[in-house]
Amino acid sequence: MPKVGFVSLGCPKNLVDSEVMMGILARGGYEITARADEADVLVVNTCSFIAPAQQESVQSILEMAEHKKFGRARKLVVAGCMVERFRAQILEQIPEVDAVVGTGEVERILEACEGELRSLPAEVPTFLYHDLTPRILATPRHTAYIKINEGCDHPCTFCVIPQLRGKFRSRRFESVVRETENLAELGVREISLIGQDTTFYGEDLGIRDGLPLLLERLAAIDGLHWVRFLYCYPNRITPRLLETIAAHPRLAKYMDIPLQHASKNMLARMKRGSHGGAFLKMVERIRRTVPGVSVRTSFIVGFPGETKQDFKTLCDFVRDAEFDWMGVFSYSDEDTSESYHLDGKVDTETIAERRDTLMAIQQKITRRRLRGLAGTRVQAMLEGPSKDTDLIWEGRMEGMAPEIDGKINITEIAGVNEVDELPPPGTMATVEITGAQDYDLLGRVIEFKREALTRVPGLEAIRNNLVSISPALGR
Repeated sequence: MPKVGFVSLGCPKNLVDSEVMMGILARGGYEITARADEADVLVVNTCSFIAPAQQESVQSILEMAEHKKFGRARKLVVAGCMVERFRAQILEQIPEVDAVVGTGEVERILEACEGELRSLPAEVPTFLYHDLTPRILATPRHTAYIKINEGCDHPCTFCVIPQLRGKFRSRRFESVVRETENLAELGVREISLIGQDTTFYGEDLGIRDGLPLLLERLAAIDGLHWVRFLYCYPNRITPRLLETIAAHPRLAKYMDIPLQHASKNMLARMKRGSHGGAFLKMVERIRRTVPGVSVRTSFIVGFPGETKQDFKTLCDFVRDAEFDWMGVFSYSDEDTSESYHLDGKVDTETIAERRDTLMAIQQKITRRRLRGLAGTRVQAMLEGPSKDTDLIWEGRMEGMAPEIDGKINITEIAGVNEVDELPPPGTMATVEITGAQDYDLLGRVIEFKREALTRVPGLEAIRNNLVSISPALGR
């Protein structure tokens, strides 16, 4: 049985593509290995959203090429977004690469690994997986991502996603429901719905209020603790959507809304529209309708034409909105984006300074909000042994999305004296918050519910079977 190793880079949407490719290869007779030096075939699933992602992708390709030149690997396949942008250059400049697989060619990964998939014309991607598509989860076994749509039709001037992923297209409603039911039966306890714009889900299929309707169906699936969705477009957060979230306990009280900026001038140049005042009213409406909700956003600093006043407007907005979580991206000048041709470019030193300034503002807000939880008891999902500290365990509250937000560092689990008594990852627990750090909490487990989690050999989550996984770099 030949062995294949994966390097998956970029956002969760790219990770799902890697999981699908692993599933197709496993069905085709390949064994997935976590060791690059054991692999007969190496696959690098690349990200090309911004310059740092491209640099990381190139470095990973070159590192895996070393295993082909000096190790066991006999084939190197490059997949993902970089192929859509630089197909010819990859094949010409990195001779160790045997095949390339674009975002619209995921189903051809077996052909790429067994033959030479090199010269296909770069077409507009149309691939969209479904509930019968083979897939091997690369997340911890109790949590999973489900991609509910692909591509994007928004005209944002900074974004190249439509070029890399194609036009917006939604998965069939029942296909998403069946996949969620299947994952719940396998022991997955948390589902995160993803797509370039999840709030647009179903409109291309003629489904009105598609996301609220889908959430209502998923909220009724037994075995799930939390269902959340990421990447909302601000002007599509409807009263129906908010009321649906508020009405169902299994729907995580959490919203991720990339706003990109607060200055009317900047938003106009980005072709996003709106302004900070309207966004403040939106955030107030969300918090009023969904009590206890956590709100995350992200911004771009250094966009062409951003003045000192524009940046001050953004800083003032962040102070007023008091988001629970926030990410900041330094503007990346991509030569295929519309913003590449805009005037008023901001120098890299100023961009870095503005990013640090904005994150410092948010850090104070997050620290204050977390410290306010000291002494309270919260429901949390236990994640497993800590990866970053000497503390024994990690957990997350409902308002903490996997990988991107903070966590709870557990210092004690009441009633547990032996290692074999520790609760398995995915267990729900009552945690008393004892302190806070910059972005994380400290706590002790007061009680937890023991339950038998389903184990299905060969199908449960196998994160260690990826050579590596990069943190999200997408918007």
